[in-house]
Amino acid sequence: QEQLVESGGGLVQPGGSLTLSCATSGFPFQYYIIGWFRQVPGKEREWVSCISSNYGDSHYGDSVKGRFTVSRDDGKNSAHLQMSRLKPEDTGVYYCAADFDSGQLCSDVHELEYEWWGQGTQVTVSP
Repeated sequence: QEQLVESGGGLVQPGGSLTLSCATSGFPFQYYIIGWFRQVPGKEREWVSCISSNYGDSHYGDSVKGRFTVSRDDGKNSAHLQMSRLKPEDTGVYYCAADFDSGQLCSDVHELEYEWWGQGTQVTVSP
């Protein structure tokens, strides 16, 4: 059964750093795009970042560009989102998701196209 499990969330002060992990199983990870999204109660889910298969291209939303770095480890079927210079507006539940990489830019993949999602991990940025 396909599974994605996020971890690494927590409470951090503004300006701090946090690294999220996405552990996967049940599907051939190396052929899949991994996307990161976040959601705040009452707001729509926001796309944060993505990384293509085969250690390919990575892309970022404007609000996190220059502060977040996405990576993947195909040998461990996992992906990571390094977050630095965190701001209160980065607060939310962060989700990773997987979509088969058919060669398109991962930033062009709509969230509804992602096949499987994790349960999310809470990130709170507060003094």
